Amino acid sequence: MEKRPEQRSLWKGIKRGETVLEMKGITKRFPGVLANDHIDFDIKAGEIHALLGENGAGKTTLMNILYGILQPDEGEIYVQGKKVRIRSPLDAISLGIGMVHQHRKLVPAHTVLENIILGHPRAGKVLNVRRAEEELKGLCKKYGIKIDLRAKVWQLSAGERQMVEIIKAIYRGAKLLILDEPTSVLTPPETRQLLMSLKVMARDELAIIPFITHKLPIVLKISDRMTVLRNGKVVSHLKTKGATMRSLAKMMVGREVLFRTKKVEVKRGKPIIEVRNLSALSDKGVLALKNASFSIREGEIFGIAGVSGNGQHELAEVLMGLRKATGGKVIFRGRDITDSSILERWKTGIGYIPSERVEVGSIGDFSLVENIAMNLYFDNSFSRWGLLDYKKIRKHTEEAISEFDVMAPSADTKAKHLSGGNLQKLILARVLSREPQLLIANLPTHGLDVGATEFVRNKLVESKKEKIGILLISEDLDEVLSVSDTIAPIYEGEFMEIVPSEKARRDEIGTMMAGARPKR
Repeated sequence: MEKRPEQRSLWKGIKRGETVLEMKGITKRFPGVLANDHIDFDIKAGEIHALLGENGAGKTTLMNILYGILQPDEGEIYVQGKKVRIRSPLDAISLGIGMVHQHRKLVPAHTVLENIILGHPRAGKVLNVRRAEEELKGLCKKYGIKIDLRAKVWQLSAGERQMVEIIKAIYRGAKLLILDEPTSVLTPPETRQLLMSLKVMARDELAIIPFITHKLPIVLKISDRMTVLRNGKVVSHLKTKGATMRSLAKMMVGREVLFRTKKVEVKRGKPIIEVRNLSALSDKGVLALKNASFSIREGEIFGIAGVSGNGQHELAEVLMGLRKATGGKVIFRGRDITDSSILERWKTGIGYIPSERVEVGSIGDFSLVENIAMNLYFDNSFSRWGLLDYKKIRKHTEEAISEFDVMAPSADTKAKHLSGGNLQKLILARVLSREPQLLIANLPTHGLDVGATEFVRNKLVESKKEKIGILLISEDLDEVLSVSDTIAPIYEGEFMEIVPSEKARRDEIGTMMAGARPKR
């Protein structure tokens, strides 16, 4: 059996600016897909080297190879000049490589301290918990991280959980950190804190690889170098100094991306929906939405800004009939629909884009035609004597995927073979082609690359011309500010304030997302 390299010997005597990792000619194939095509990548001690690319560009595959989750078909990896074989995450950890995944790997019911020492190499022997706590306090102080080690993970914010994962990796001896979309669910204050901590870590000669799909301002602010991937190949290795959002996006997408959504000025019409003192429980039976009241008019985008887990998901499900309200009323065009079924709401004119495009928004083993048909089966225009008119549905599907630029070989392609951006376009096409009066868009651009994000945002704004009212739920404050007419920051199930977009200030909205009301 091949001997695992000793971490201490590999990282001993490391100095800032020295190359600590090289990946040469990394190639990975999946059935019908060349995910990584002879990729070269390297990083130096004390450097933040960002890996950029659209969804499907090959970033995740490359980093999963580095962390031992996948094995390359071709190529070599060197740590401190020594060729290594990384067969598993355990090998990666032993080599001083840590990875913080976008979807947290923590146990909510355990404390921060317990999560960090769980599975630690010393955990199988006699573990000195008090000493571990003191060591962790020292690490937190060193990197400017404020976390209660005795707190339960479920009590922490998204930003705090992120920092727990990072400290956990460093405590296990990581000298190279891989960060998957590190700021995707953070508030502006949490983002600033994370970036400050990462800069301190880099000064401490750690090597850091954030891989990013769409938050290019973060990349420009924090990185020293960048590698851009497109279609599994390296498009460019470049220094951050001198790069711009536009130039990076063009490398990633292969075309110009404008990075601005031009607001369409539409005279707002009559109220479409009125929500009065609406409350609802979470899946755990805890009050998640508390006395929410607002209205949305024709041609208005009502943007809810908040970090995940603050009641916005429950609100979307109550409005769509997927969750029962525990109090309050939902009035649609003057009619009480609080207890109406999902089908009744579809027929009434409410469209829904769920946050889980794979689990809820589509059926992977169904074709595009069948996925579109899920919103047409009750429409007499597409059925005869109770039987679906598949010829008419196919024509409707082909027109929809053409208008919404869904890249697929044919309408018979299974939904599971679409990229995240194309799947979201399919869902958007399915809903908007029905010409709803109200659209509930829950995280419509979450996890999408810059090109798909631009497309979806523009479609939402264009929909205002058709007098559609839109409830936009987003964890991206820049998105809410750029497209919304009215903005409501939400915290622990309550609207902190409802602000017209022309009066909204970014710092105030960000502060309210974290639970603090602005001083007026």
